[in-house]
Amino acid sequence: MTMRYLTILGSTGTIGVNTLDVVARHPDRFKIVALSGQNQIAKLAEQCRHFKPKYAVVLDPARALALKTALAGLNVEVLYGVEALERIASLAEVDTVMAAIVGAAGMRPALAAAQAGKRVLLANKETLVMAGQFFMAAVRASGATLLPIDSEHNAIFQSMPEPYSGNPAAHGIRRILLTASGGPFRTRPVETLAAVTPEQAVAHPNWSMGKKISVDSATMMNKGLEVIEAHWLFNARPDQIDVVVHPQSIVHSMVEYQDGSVLAQLSNPDMRIPIAHALAYPERVATGVPWLDLAKLGQLTFEASDTDRFPCLKLAYQALAAGGSSTTVLNAANEEVVAAFLDRRIPYLTIPKILGRVLERLGGQPAASLTELETIDAKARALAIELIAAR
Repeated sequence: MTMRYLTILGSTGTIGVNTLDVVARHPDRFKIVALSGQNQIAKLAEQCRHFKPKYAVVLDPARALALKTALAGLNVEVLYGVEALERIASLAEVDTVMAAIVGAAGMRPALAAAQAGKRVLLANKETLVMAGQFFMAAVRASGATLLPIDSEHNAIFQSMPEPYSGNPAAHGIRRILLTASGGPFRTRPVETLAAVTPEQAVAHPNWSMGKKISVDSATMMNKGLEVIEAHWLFNARPDQIDVVVHPQSIVHSMVEYQDGSVLAQLSNPDMRIPIAHALAYPERVATGVPWLDLAKLGQLTFEASDTDRFPCLKLAYQALAAGGSSTTVLNAANEEVVAAFLDRRIPYLTIPKILGRVLERLGGQPAASLTELETIDAKARALAIELIAAR
């Protein structure tokens, strides 16, 4: 039994909270060294009081001061800024980093963990969507261990042969099947989607997630981003990755082999399962999640994905096929348009329209470095903001 020493990037978010829940169940196996949060200072302070990390990181000095005040008397060093996030991601005393900061802000600290050769538990989609080439190169160069946390990619990982060489054909793999719940609008008449409200979009039928991720699930952009992630994680071509709608969210993804076999991972929809799998890998630990009762479920159903209903999924495939920095452009623009939708500045159906226009104008640009990618990211955001304001 190996004691693991953890940094959790984004400890106040859904993934971070679930990670701490698993950690609390196994104090003999996991020790928290560092936590980071952004806006929920009271929640971060409570986590620090409970888990007593050596470091706590926020993004700006004002929040750092508030956190220091809340932690007066505790031996927790409070830091702030992106460089501080990179520091706790690469600490010598840390062997495992949960990379769960949502959005582009999580890319640099996740990359720092990979460069430092850590065991990286990757829950941040944007790291691979924005900078998959650079991140995977860092993993290979440093000898880091990369374990996916998204329930779909974790399910694929569990359904793959071990060790996986990074070559699907060498293992007789025909295709990867990513499952999607279909979100809250799977059966809603298409002609009524123009009236969708933010409250309706974030009301996911199966998963408890943050607002941005919930909107991405409603548009199925989240599944498009997962297609891009799967491309980088498993070295699979776009035509080797399919999306199938599975409303019950019990089969989390599948791998189809050339002999006709399909291997799947099934469980109740609870993020503690993929988190615990990655935390303890290759061992298994209890999660507190109820056992799966297939007889009680009765049936599992599957449907083809509908890119007319969910045009964001089609845009993600197009961006992946276009190459260059296209997926970076798509992700950056998506963050801006989703924020605008949640703020009621644009209607729901404008999301894919603006994304398509940004991708058409800026997609395909080459990027030779992370700095160039960040420049393109900024351009895509600026164009999206301009199009939002002009509508």
